[in-house]
Amino acid sequence: MAAESTNTSKLEVTRLKEGQLFKGESLMQMALRRLRHDRLTLIAISVLVVLALLAAFAPVITDIFNVSYTHPDSDLKFLPIGAPGHPLGTDHLGRDMLARLLYGGRVSLTIGVVAAFFCGVIGVSVGLVAGFYRGSALSFVDDAIMWFITTLNSIPTLLLLILIASVADPTIPTLIFVLTLVSWTGIMRLIRGETISNREQEYVISARAIGAGPLRIMFIHILPNTLSVLLTALAIQIGTIILVESALSFLGLGVRPPEPSWGNMLTSAQSYFRQGPQISILPGLLIVITVLSLYLIGDGLRDAFDPRSTK
Repeated sequence: MAAESTNTSKLEVTRLKEGQLFKGESLMQMALRRLRHDRLTLIAISVLVVLALLAAFAPVITDIFNVSYTHPDSDLKFLPIGAPGHPLGTDHLGRDMLARLLYGGRVSLTIGVVAAFFCGVIGVSVGLVAGFYRGSALSFVDDAIMWFITTLNSIPTLLLLILIASVADPTIPTLIFVLTLVSWTGIMRLIRGETISNREQEYVISARAIGAGPLRIMFIHILPNTLSVLLTALAIQIGTIILVESALSFLGLGVRPPEPSWGNMLTSAQSYFRQGPQISILPGLLIVITVLSLYLIGDGLRDAFDPRSTK
């Protein structure tokens, strides 16, 4: 008996070392426990939260420093970092770089988060329907959806973005609509695959047996079990959309000046790198840090929710 108890204890310790579930622990509890011990992901979350708070409180911060993101001053052009009254210097028109970076962050982060949210809503809804009816009497629904997505994905994304952005007025709502239009298919494919793998599970069969309808099964039973994949995909999607928005703004098809975004700040600065290198380096650095943090968060969430992960 003592030997059996010792072997059981050793087995439990081995499972803990391998990152498996504690006794009586849910998948969400396991994921949160893993995240608490994942320093890299915690650092990425902290960096992203700080950037979001700085962007959210941009009006307060600019009032404290008494600077404006739109007011030009020809006497203050290309001030270096640390200049009196302008902690991050000024650009080629004498506008304060700190204020423009903060307000540019509001625009870039808002576009990324809102467009990713709509991508998630559309992708989840369509993916659940397509995956649920695949192989059934209504399989033509899945066939029609996949035909549409294949056709849409056959068009080069950048070409489609440039075409739509060049025709439409590039306001923030328009950019969100355009980026959502070309970005939701990736999440849809992931959710469709998860739905196909989950619809034959015992809990779905039990729900059908007690008379649950298709919508209830899809959104009440299957959707919660795709949460890990969805959260990971959304984190990566936000970073991708920020990159695409920055590329469009850099090409002059995104947010139009004087409204700043990190992308159009790079466009304005490309001719003045020698006179004021900070006006190119700072927005580019913020894009890199933000996207890298989002990708690290997505990678951390994937590992945290993976029952087979040994981290």
